[in-house]
Amino acid sequence: MKTKIILVFLCFITVFSSCDLDEEPYGFYSEDNFYKTADDAEAAVCYAYDALTFLEYSRAIFYLGDIATEECSTKSDESADNRDLDQWKVANFKTNGTLTNYFKYAYIAINRANAVIKKIPDCTFDQALKDQYLGEAYFLRAWNYFNLARNFGLVPLHTSTVETLGQTTSPLATNLDEIYDLILSDCKKAESLLGIQQALGRADKVAVQSLAAKVYLTIASAKEHQVKLYADMNRDVSVMYDSVAYYASQVVDNQSVYGFDDDLLSIYDVEKPKGKEHIFLLSMDRTGDTEGDYSKISKMFIPYIDGATIYLDNKDGSFSKSHDGWSVYQTTDNFYNSYDNADKRKTDLIVDEVYDEAGVLIGSYSTGEVLYPFTRKYIDPDFIGDKTSTKPYLIRFSDIALVYAEAVGPTAKGYELVNYIRQRAGLGNLPSGLSMDQFRERVLEERSWELAFEGDHLYDLRRYKRVTDVVPEAVGLSADDVTFYPIPQTEIDLNQGL
Repeated sequence: MKTKIILVFLCFITVFSSCDLDEEPYGFYSEDNFYKTADDAEAAVCYAYDALTFLEYSRAIFYLGDIATEECSTKSDESADNRDLDQWKVANFKTNGTLTNYFKYAYIAINRANAVIKKIPDCTFDQALKDQYLGEAYFLRAWNYFNLARNFGLVPLHTSTVETLGQTTSPLATNLDEIYDLILSDCKKAESLLGIQQALGRADKVAVQSLAAKVYLTIASAKEHQVKLYADMNRDVSVMYDSVAYYASQVVDNQSVYGFDDDLLSIYDVEKPKGKEHIFLLSMDRTGDTEGDYSKISKMFIPYIDGATIYLDNKDGSFSKSHDGWSVYQTTDNFYNSYDNADKRKTDLIVDEVYDEAGVLIGSYSTGEVLYPFTRKYIDPDFIGDKTSTKPYLIRFSDIALVYAEAVGPTAKGYELVNYIRQRAGLGNLPSGLSMDQFRERVLEERSWELAFEGDHLYDLRRYKRVTDVVPEAVGLSADDVTFYPIPQTEIDLNQGL
């Protein structure tokens, strides 16, 4: 890890919006004055979650997952690092600041989770709370290693707390099996420790099962399509798909807290963060003091429209208020036009016209006042200046329903899940009689529309070995260029183990 961030990396005592501690923050945490109470332990868990909301980590969800695909582009005066991601300028990736920060903050989150895993077993408070906090820490370690593996491939493995500079020089994992063994082991431990309890910004048993399903699907489909490094994994593809189906079925069939929301706009209602669709979201609120506590994600997706307050048509005679934005994540014409014109995910969730408070049209995409059609998944009518409560949707129920369908193929259950999502969007059912390959192709296509602008698309393209087929800017690049980002050069320079 970077020596210049070691003090931050090892810092364990802080004060933030959801967890208040009495101790003053220091560069290195003291095990002698912490973890004395359940409140201390919960604060440590919150601190581990808090790493996910770092500006450099939370915004990169979209820079990596969407900007690098055919869904989105970015503006010409965006930072060189982010334009390089958009344009697939792979020669610059080793020194790309966005990739470097994403890598760094993933390990900050892992180190914080490792500290919880180390200390909780020796605590003396209620066992049920110990199980919960330990389960959440295992989930967070698995979550962050999954993000690292699907972005960078082979990465260093830290399974204990980094407390000295000498502990920052771990070598790369030997192969992907080693990394995914750790991820899946952590998922199984977390699943055994956690119950089902929806809480904004926190993970429960269903979130763990969802993560396990996504992990197994990545392994199964990437090995099936002979993706670099995955092709060499010591895993049986059919067994992996069976494991996907098992974990996804726990989410889809064996619990009642989460499920489909019948109304598309309701899913993305900023005032309903604990809706049935929301398995794992980041916790951000417009009343926070610093970015990360509050969100500016909406500003990134909405185009600039004269610095104005705008209103969006709710398709029921009412309008929702919004600020305009910075034109950073720009929907491409090709992706916008890939939707069926009757698809509500296009007509209701993508905006091409804006209005004033009286409901009078003031601009449209067709006449040029709206620079590009933009998603309304990140709209907060009660914004305070640039501060909003919009949040990344890290795991949604519909995502896991499609994961399940992809695993089981054209079975009655597979059709039922995909057809529900299509019917909710105003579309007809999939054709009957599809083969396994045809059905999975249709599921992959459905994922691109259903999960658009949620930071997941690049990973679907990668596991199907489709980046160079689908992303115009990546045409002509090799599979090695697009399957993984390189380990940041700064990390290589500072970690003798690399």
